[in-house]
Amino acid sequence: MSNGISISEFLLLAFADRRELQLLHFWLFLGISLAALLGNGLIITAIACDPHLHTPMYFFLLNLSLLDLGSISTTLPKAMANSLWDNRHISYLGCSAQLFFFFFFMSAEYFLLTIMSYDRYVAICKPLHYGTLLGSRACVHMAAAAWGSGFLYSLLHTANTFSLHLCHGNTLDQFFCEIPQILKLSCSQSYLREFGLLVVSVCLGFGCFVFIVVSYVQIFRAVLRIPSEQGRHKAFSTCLPHLAVVSLFVSTAMFANLKPPSISSPSLDLLVSFLYSVVPPAVNPLIYSMRNQGLKQTLKKLIQSSVCMETFYC
Repeated sequence: MSNGISISEFLLLAFADRRELQLLHFWLFLGISLAALLGNGLIITAIACDPHLHTPMYFFLLNLSLLDLGSISTTLPKAMANSLWDNRHISYLGCSAQLFFFFFFMSAEYFLLTIMSYDRYVAICKPLHYGTLLGSRACVHMAAAAWGSGFLYSLLHTANTFSLHLCHGNTLDQFFCEIPQILKLSCSQSYLREFGLLVVSVCLGFGCFVFIVVSYVQIFRAVLRIPSEQGRHKAFSTCLPHLAVVSLFVSTAMFANLKPPSISSPSLDLLVSFLYSVVPPAVNPLIYSMRNQGLKQTLKKLIQSSVCMETFYC
């Protein structure tokens, strides 16, 4: 019997049982969603409208904001609806779509962060070759590779996961659909295929992590050789936002997937999954806008111009 016939829906893990707490969670999720939409939307608008920001670094940042918007839009709307309507149900098709898009946006973001570390490496360690190595065509190809790899990667995992025969109920110990929780429901030996894909994922993720670490070792060595303190500060200021975003992304994801079973509990798993799936997309715009002077100036101009237009029309 196919999964589509045997299981028509899944039950997600609720954040709270009391109605007051459910409504509180709804308003909290709504605030986070609006903050993520506003922050990432402002970054996308600023980069698209200001010709001075049409550089490789800002091009990749624009793509990062698009991925962040997609990632947070995959998980929070359903969680908000469930909290508002006191509901735990998600359809089989909705669960598969949520798993696909979440895995797509998260994996593509990780690949893009790896590419952004290469961008910073070339900008600081090989500035004379920056225009050659990171021309407009090369940037488009690298960004397309990140999006395409994430799409293919997610398609393989989603197709393999939902091809399994599920016989251990339909309750997921998570507030959104993710692969480990669905694998717990499987009673088929074909889960070994998914385990093989997860091993490949770990190897690929570790390879990207090593690439990022090696890039920043070279970057720090080059920055420390800069004679002037002002030059070192300027070089560090272009790297610290990216390094902070990578650290937040990797640390929350690693803790969520590698925490010891002895400290595992439904409430802790719920909190950790919220941290790695929701917090980075909402916080990334703040991290980049705080230390990036060019972006701050452009955002200030956009806000001032919008206020002036509003005042004129009023």
